[in-house]
Amino acid sequence: MSVEKVSTGIPGMDDVLNGGIPERNAVLLTGGPGTGKTIFSQQFIWSGLEEGEPGVFVTLEEHPVQVRKNAEGFGWNFREYEQEGMLAVVDAFTAGIGKASEYEKYVVKDPTDISELTGVIRRAVEDVDAKRVAIDSVTPLYMDKPSVARRIMFRLKRMLAGLGCTTILVNQIAAHERGFGGPGVEHAVDGIIRLDLDEVGGRLWRSLIVWKMRGTAHSMYRHPFEISDEGIRVDPDKVFDKSSGQVREIPEE
Repeated sequence: MSVEKVSTGIPGMDDVLNGGIPERNAVLLTGGPGTGKTIFSQQFIWSGLEEGEPGVFVTLEEHPVQVRKNAEGFGWNFREYEQEGMLAVVDAFTAGIGKASEYEKYVVKDPTDISELTGVIRRAVEDVDAKRVAIDSVTPLYMDKPSVARRIMFRLKRMLAGLGCTTILVNQIAAHERGFGGPGVEHAVDGIIRLDLDEVGGRLWRSLIVWKMRGTAHSMYRHPFEISDEGIRVDPDKVFDKSSGQVREIPEE
């Protein structure tokens, strides 16, 4: 039986994933500071909106007003789709404090209360009939209690998959950290995409690698990518060597 795929909307990324992310998968998008995680997650939501697929964007580390402003910098008008009822932005950052939050429809007063968080997300998903969800980021949910990281991820995955959503779970790690952040999180998700920013030869290089993706074959190479004023673009035909900083064609097999 063939697996339905959801396009990431990121040029070159679907080639790396052999057609896209399997439907209902929960994917951990992990990386250090400045690697492009937020841009990736917003681009995923935006591309769905452009294809007629409603979405939900959950922000835990940035004011929702700033989220919309940053998206506009790439030409992604979130507000327009919110007004059309195709996009819900869940505010899990302000805790309902401040004048701007009075204008937000979906507010999580206590993000550390997983029951409240999942309840607001569920309401947002059902209101817009979302097919895509991005949570930026899940790290604050277990930063002070890493032992519950895996349980929290399972709970989010189970709920969102049950609602028919394909989900990006942004996760932060320290620069050059080898793991994926939080004990056991790699086992609680269906896929892991790691974004890296490395200094090699006196300059910074961006690259990504898919560590796992249930339901589909995927590239086993580390691919270079760029961020422009139109978002992220991945080069699926090139491999990046972190030790030398060289970019070369993927060898024929």
